[in-house]
Amino acid sequence: MNKIVCFIISIVSFLFIVRTPANADWINLSGAQNAPNIAEIYINEDHVKIELEIFVNDMLAFDRLLPDAFFEGSDIKRPPLADRIPRFSDEDFQIITDNGQKLQARLKLIEPRFRKERPSPYAGKLNPYTLQIIPGPPKDKRVLYAELVYPFTKKPKSLTIIPPLDEKSKISKISIGFMTYHNRVPIIDFRYLSEPSTVTLDWDDPWYSVFDNKALKRWQRGSVMSFLYIEPFEVRHEILARVKDLEAWIDLGLRGDEFIEADENEPLKKRVGEFFLEQDKVLIDGKQLRPILDRTAFVKFAMTGSTFLDQPEQLPINTAMIGVIVTYLTKEIPQEVTSEWVLWSDRIKKVPADAIDPAGPFPSYVTPEENVLIWKNFLKTYHAPTVAKIEVDESLTKMKIPLASALCLLAVVPLGWQIGKRRKIVRSIGLHIGLALVLIAGSVLLYPFLKVAVAKPAALAPKMTDTDAVGVLNSLLKNIYRSFDFREEEDVYDRLATSVSGDLLSEIYLQNRKSLVVTQAGGARARVKEVEILEVDVNHLDDHPLGKLFHARWTATGTVGHWGHIHMRKNQYEANITVEPVGGAWKITDLELLEEKRMDSYAQKNK
Repeated sequence: MNKIVCFIISIVSFLFIVRTPANADWINLSGAQNAPNIAEIYINEDHVKIELEIFVNDMLAFDRLLPDAFFEGSDIKRPPLADRIPRFSDEDFQIITDNGQKLQARLKLIEPRFRKERPSPYAGKLNPYTLQIIPGPPKDKRVLYAELVYPFTKKPKSLTIIPPLDEKSKISKISIGFMTYHNRVPIIDFRYLSEPSTVTLDWDDPWYSVFDNKALKRWQRGSVMSFLYIEPFEVRHEILARVKDLEAWIDLGLRGDEFIEADENEPLKKRVGEFFLEQDKVLIDGKQLRPILDRTAFVKFAMTGSTFLDQPEQLPINTAMIGVIVTYLTKEIPQEVTSEWVLWSDRIKKVPADAIDPAGPFPSYVTPEENVLIWKNFLKTYHAPTVAKIEVDESLTKMKIPLASALCLLAVVPLGWQIGKRRKIVRSIGLHIGLALVLIAGSVLLYPFLKVAVAKPAALAPKMTDTDAVGVLNSLLKNIYRSFDFREEEDVYDRLATSVSGDLLSEIYLQNRKSLVVTQAGGARARVKEVEILEVDVNHLDDHPLGKLFHARWTATGTVGHWGHIHMRKNQYEANITVEPVGGAWKITDLELLEEKRMDSYAQKNK
């Protein structure tokens, strides 16, 4: 396979974030998952289980849990564990039911461990909302792991969770990050447990269990959400819905009411995708364009984010989320887009509906009374990315001959011959000399006019500076990435033709078509926001005076927005690239890809 085609394949695989199990877009900016102490709380049918990671420097806050072995050889006298645990339940880590009963803990396991690794790509960076630095995990990874169970006999309507409190301030003595589940359903993202916090429990559908404190919540603002993306060449309506809530509108066709079995994944995706395609009511500049069912995928949520499922698997119906993308192709950014939402139920009476354009997201809601989301184009200074031909400076390939001046000077030659021949005839010489002076003056005056460009001999071609050469390479690379911003295959072909030698376009075009098939099956289209050349050596080609051979290393950073959040991907490349003038424009004529590696925080370690 041609070397440049290999490079295009690598670009396509980068731009189309293909169907690989990947940590998804949502990033917890609170930093709570990096707190020194961690509590994972599981509310089950007949008990509450707490998994504690106690930071080595904070163990005194949980001194009643510390094993007796820690005190061997000391003079410290401690009550037996059977006496310490009731006091721990009543004073240290309390779980109180709605009728005021303090649940009594049972210590199932306690042992030294290292803290669990939790992804935090933004640790140490500025939180754009709070303007505070997002904390990272402690450098000391040692923790005391404790597993506690708080049994109950009657399902409580609510539970109040109280950490070890300072007597004066009534806030937690230590920093604790916590996560809470109700029957396997995560009801908050990682947050700080800094004070008594009450959760109201919905035993019929734990998804709707909720903390009284509004700061303790999931990132999903609803069990069904609508996102309207307006981009230069397409409008996308994306719906993210919990499968259980879809029962109000369609027959899910599932065998059970607790799980979606692995063999039911694809039929359910097909059924849901077709349903939302039929229900979609998007108008672009007042017109109904042809909708394309671009993608349907299951989204699996965990403590630290979410995963797009690659292979079918058994999914709990209470937590399974499914995403649908309906796309409309456009020639340019429209002036107005409207989306009418018509799906309501006893549970779904308010649907988060966001419009996202190049300026950013605009959060909103729709209700049965006001069920149309309207986006208007207020992008006054935005310009869509373009793919422009990189013209070769004429001074490198052509020389301009002042034709009028040349003709004047040529006419002087026979006059000079005549002057030399008749130099003894004064009257005749004077006339010829006067005419010669007029022609010479005319050549000077006419020099700026009537210039004719002719090909410059290779020996006379000036050398392009390395700085200019790197600028050309940077522009060509950006052009290649931007070519894939277009959705129509012919448009991609035409844009690539501006930067890649035409002899290779048919191969690239066919490979691009194959890659698009993979994308339609479940990939996500990224847009490259930045190309940065890190290192480059410029060599001149002996057999092509204007040609350049670059040994370059660069990064490409791409993003794709889906369901209200951003995927980011950054790749680094190293390659030998040949660039030459073709038809008056700089184009890549050969490429040898030496290395490609993923640089972003979610790069999989086994790749």
